[in-house]
Amino acid sequence: MSDVERGQAPGEGSGPVVIGLTGPIGCGKSTVAGMLGQLGGAVIDADVFAREVTAPGQPALRAIRDRFGDGVFDSAGVLDRAALGAIVFEDGAALHDLEAIVHPGVRSRIEERLARAEREGDPFVAVEAIKLVEGGLADRCDEVWLVECQPVVQRERLAGRGLDPADIDRRMAAQGDLTARLAGRAHRRIETSGPIDEVRECVEDALADVLAPRFAGPLLGPLER
Repeated sequence: MSDVERGQAPGEGSGPVVIGLTGPIGCGKSTVAGMLGQLGGAVIDADVFAREVTAPGQPALRAIRDRFGDGVFDSAGVLDRAALGAIVFEDGAALHDLEAIVHPGVRSRIEERLARAEREGDPFVAVEAIKLVEGGLADRCDEVWLVECQPVVQRERLAGRGLDPADIDRRMAAQGDLTARLAGRAHRRIETSGPIDEVRECVEDALADVLAPRFAGPLLGPLER
């Protein structure tokens, strides 16, 4: 149970304040996480751990091969993420099965990293995860921030990553109306469609508000402009 659920100020009398960042693909979660890192927090990226869990030699690969076959691996036995993505973003059941394979290992690594942040005295931690709520990680957070942007901006960003229009459509359709589903669980909403300086200001203000009950006076400097 988080400090918010217990009725305490976030992080009061405990370890670091844990801020969960979630939201649709391409809406700027990594940008916001980077800003929080610049402001002095530890940053945990669930996607990084997902890649670790599915790296060569990891037990999850056997389960992925059993479920999806040899076609999602290259000739060297390395997971072909594009081939796997083409399957799971077309099939909700396949995506659910993949998450069931990968999420336990990711969750374990996140818990280890949170424990390290507490040992090292980090004032706050940002946990970036698109499945923050569905994967149960929201319960480990003092606050959940929903990072969102306008669909046209989202599409432009995904195109900038090299995705073609059909792939963008598949990925956005697979998530459905994620923003609406997450809104009820979010303590704050961070809009990233505008200029980067506006996003920085929003993040700085939100963080100051979160940390105010715990820390008296200025704790962290402003972001580098």
